Amino acid sequence: MLRRVLRHLFTPQWVARRHYPPALMEEIQRRIAEVERRHPGELRFVVEHALEPDALLCRLTPRERALEVFGQLRVWDTEHNNGVLVYVLHAEHAVEIVADRGLARQVEQAEWDVLCRQVETHFRAGRFREGALAALDGAARLLEQHLPPRKAGRNELPDQPLLL
Repeated sequence: MLRRVLRHLFTPQWVARRHYPPALMEEIQRRIAEVERRHPGELRFVVEHALEPDALLCRLTPRERALEVFGQLRVWDTEHNNGVLVYVLHAEHAVEIVADRGLARQVEQAEWDVLCRQVETHFRAGRFREGALAALDGAARLLEQHLPPRKAGRNELPDQPLLL
C-alpha cells in the first residue's frame, strides 16, 4: 500500500504530459476518428497521471476509477449504448477498458482484459505511443470482429483524448 501511495505522489501531471505530448495526443485523436469509421463503437481515450490521496486511502482500484470516469464523461450517453472508454492510470501503467452495455453483450470483458494486459506491457517498457495506438487498434479489431460495419451516422463522443 505504501509503495502504491508513493508511486502516485511522485507522479506529477507534468510527467504524464511529457509522455503524452501534444503531437501524440493529436495522433491519438486522428486514430480514433479513423477507426470509428470502421465500426459502430464510440471511443474515448483518457490518461490520468495519478489518483488523489483520498482515493488511494480508500483503495480505489484502476477499474473502479475507470468506471467513475466512464460515468463522468458520459461515455454511456450514446444512442446505441456503444461507448468504449480506454482508461490509462499512468502512475501504475494500468489500462482498463469499459464498454457500454450495448457492446458488453457482444464483446466479453475477458477479451477487453486481454487487450489491456497487452497494452500495459508497452507502457511498462516506456512505449507510450505504441501502447496508446495498440489500445485503439485492438479495440477497433474487437468491435469489427463482433459487430456489423458502421453505417453512416454522427460522431456522438469527442475524439479528443484527455489528460486528467
